[in-house]
Amino acid sequence: MTILRPISILACLLMLGASAAAQVSLSPPGAATPPAAAKPKAKAHVVAKKPAATPKPAATPAPDATVTPAPEPDDPNVDLVYGAYQRGMYKTAFDLAIKRAQDKGDPKAMTMLGELYDNAMGIKRDSAKAAEWFKRAADAGDREAMFALAMMRLAGRGGPTNREEAVKLLASSAKLGEPKAAYNLALLYIDGQTLPQDLKRAAELLRQAADAGNPEAQYALATFYKEGNGVPKDMEKAVWLLQAASLADNVDAEVEYAIALFNGTGTPQNQPAAVALLRKAAKQGSPIAQNRLASVLVNGMGAPMDKIEGLKWHLIAKTSGKGDPLLDEALGQLSPEDRAKAEAAARKWLGTK
Repeated sequence: MTILRPISILACLLMLGASAAAQVSLSPPGAATPPAAAKPKAKAHVVAKKPAATPKPAATPAPDATVTPAPEPDDPNVDLVYGAYQRGMYKTAFDLAIKRAQDKGDPKAMTMLGELYDNAMGIKRDSAKAAEWFKRAADAGDREAMFALAMMRLAGRGGPTNREEAVKLLASSAKLGEPKAAYNLALLYIDGQTLPQDLKRAAELLRQAADAGNPEAQYALATFYKEGNGVPKDMEKAVWLLQAASLADNVDAEVEYAIALFNGTGTPQNQPAAVALLRKAAKQGSPIAQNRLASVLVNGMGAPMDKIEGLKWHLIAKTSGKGDPLLDEALGQLSPEDRAKAEAAARKWLGTK
C-alpha cells in the first residue's frame, strides 16, 4: 500500500510567521477593544495545557426566540472611517481618521492612520509617521497598534530595530487578546534568539492564538502535538487542528491533513477526500501537494490511475525542487506520445511555452 510521507513542519514555521504575521487586522475606529481571550486549558512556542475539546456549533435560535440586536455605536461616524477603508476609499478614510484622531483622540483612528501611512494607502508612504501613529494608539491601549508597532520594531522600519520593545509590545497585545501577537511571540520563543527558547511557553501562546481562530497558529500547534514539542504527543489533537486550519485555506495544513486522511493517521482513513484536498493544495501552488498528488495518480491510489495527469504534477513540482526518483522512472516509461502530453500539460499550467 502506498503511504504518503508527512512533511517536516518545524523548519517551515518561522518562514510561515514572516509572511502571515505582518498583516494588520483593523477594527472599526471607535470600536471597543475585546476582552483578553480566556487562558487556554491545554503555537509551538508556549506552555501547553490540555487543548479545549472540539467546539460545538452555536445553537440556532428558535424562530420565535427573542434575539437582542447588537448595540448601535455611540458615534454615528464610527463606521465611516472603516467603511471607507474596506471599500478602498483610502483618501476618504485618511481624512476622516485624522479628524477623529486629532479631535477625539480615538486610538482606532490612530491605528488606521498608521496602517494608511505604512502601506501608502491614500497618502504617501511614511514609515516614521506610521510608527508615530501606532505608538500613540498603542500608548492608548489599542492591541492592534501594539502588534503593528512591534512588527515595525522587529524589522527596523520607521525607526531603529528594538527587539526588547517589540517583545514587550507583543506580550501586551497578546495579553489583550490579539491572536497575531500571540502567534508571533510564540515564534520568538521557538527561534530562541530574541528570547530564550521555551517550547512550552510557545505552545501556550499558540493555543491562545489557535483558540481565537488563527490558522497559522492552528497549523503550528498541530505540529507540536504531532512531534511532541512543548506538549504531549497526540496525533488526534494534531489532526483536529490541521483540519481546522485547512478549513481556513492554510495550504500547509491542507497538505498535512490530506496525508493524515490518506494514511488514516489520527483520523479514519479517507483516500478520496485526501486526494481531493491534495488536488486543491496543488492548484494553490504547493510543491509538496503536487508531488504527493503525482504519486497517488500514477499509482491509482484513492483515485483512478492517470499517469499523464500525475506526471504533469510531477513535472510542475520539479520546477520548485521537489523531485522524486520513482516518478522520474515512471516518466521514463511513458510512451513518447504520452510523455509529450504530460510535458505540454505542465507547460500550460506553468504558463510557459
